[in-house]
Amino acid sequence: MKLKTSLMALTLAVITPLAAAANEGAERLSRLLEPLNTYAATFEQQILDSSGQRLQEAHGQMWLSRPGKFRWEVEAPYQQVVVSDGDDVYLHDPDLEQVTIQPLDTRVTHTPALLLSGRASELTDSYRVSRQQQGSAETFTLTPRGADTLFEELKMTFYSERLGYLQMTDSTGQRTAIEFNDVEYNPSIDDSRFVFDIPDGADVIRESR
Repeated sequence: MKLKTSLMALTLAVITPLAAAANEGAERLSRLLEPLNTYAATFEQQILDSSGQRLQEAHGQMWLSRPGKFRWEVEAPYQQVVVSDGDDVYLHDPDLEQVTIQPLDTRVTHTPALLLSGRASELTDSYRVSRQQQGSAETFTLTPRGADTLFEELKMTFYSERLGYLQMTDSTGQRTAIEFNDVEYNPSIDDSRFVFDIPDGADVIRESR
């Protein structure tokens, strides 16, 4: 009995600091994200395989208004626009002259824009959060609590309390790394930015939930 009691005490002694650290990370991340109502930036995006070899890169601009509204414009090497008005998401591929419309999926794991435009509480409820700090850089590592996710791990790095870097790793080890530049915190963004007008002649594909 004494041995069992000792083992239980030792286990609790180890788990309690870990749980406290996790709670601290989630609380700190929430404090950084909660004041973020609107956000605008340019971005550089790279997709890397599990060995770190670059598979694809792109750059563009993005705007978001929480909760649920965003506009993500890829300018090169190909054009693509993703717009959410808070109810539906529009994906426009000019090369294919095609627009795909689907209901907004509020699961925070599916796209970088949706990840950022969701509520902070949804993010910390969906992920376990740990935190590391190096100088003015704070990096939060998030691992999903459930199996219904496209990503195995997320990393969010804030520089002087401003989000500047996001990395997502999927189950194959492939990473999507996004660096944000020319960042504006809580700028005034007209709601028309989050309205998508379907171009004349475009093929429209509607997907149900």
